[in-house]
Amino acid sequence: MASPPTRVLAGITVPDTPLITKALAYAKSHCNEVVYNHVVRSWLFGAYTANHLSVHPNWDTELHAVAAILHDLGLATTPGFISADKRFEVDGANLTRAFLQAEGNEEEWDQYRLQLAWDAVALHTTSSIAKEMQAEVRNCCLGIMTDFLRPDNAPGGPIPGKVWNGIVKEFPRHGFREGVKDALCGLCVSKPETTYDNFVADFGTRFVDGYSVKGKLAIDFILAAED
Repeated sequence: MASPPTRVLAGITVPDTPLITKALAYAKSHCNEVVYNHVVRSWLFGAYTANHLSVHPNWDTELHAVAAILHDLGLATTPGFISADKRFEVDGANLTRAFLQAEGNEEEWDQYRLQLAWDAVALHTTSSIAKEMQAEVRNCCLGIMTDFLRPDNAPGGPIPGKVWNGIVKEFPRHGFREGVKDALCGLCVSKPETTYDNFVADFGTRFVDGYSVKGKLAIDFILAAED
């Protein structure tokens, strides 16, 4: 696959294609500012990690860009946009695939690339699996984790302060912690059944009145199994 054209965004060299431009606009139209800034930072941190701290010859930089930019569509604020019965990561993965099928070149976006993009989004909160997969899935997860763990603890290797500050200046972190908390607590209220088997349940347990995982955890099903 030929390398796409590039541009410099917040000090990071990234691919520059019409599809990526559309993905940025799509994310911005459906997500609030906190989520939008997070997904772009995640893309940039992942790109930096891949370019400077990892060795991934011939990896798909456009696919990584689109997956990172759209990875939190499952937290979209547009009414009726997300499902009532799926985990937010699955919503994001399904919406990313639908976006690529609608906006991507059919000859370029075959089933393998579509599935790889789906995997990158669906597994972005499951780092123990994502980090063992293809470069696109791995770097999507590493970039997202970096935005939470900060530069010195970045899982792909330390991010220089100058790089971190350049990205954060362009895409600020204002209200990030509370914004994430509010979004995840919102899932515990609006579709709690999608949260019991994953980390979102921790937010419901701590912050949402009336939320309970009693009888909903894997240990409950296992211990209830007959010999």
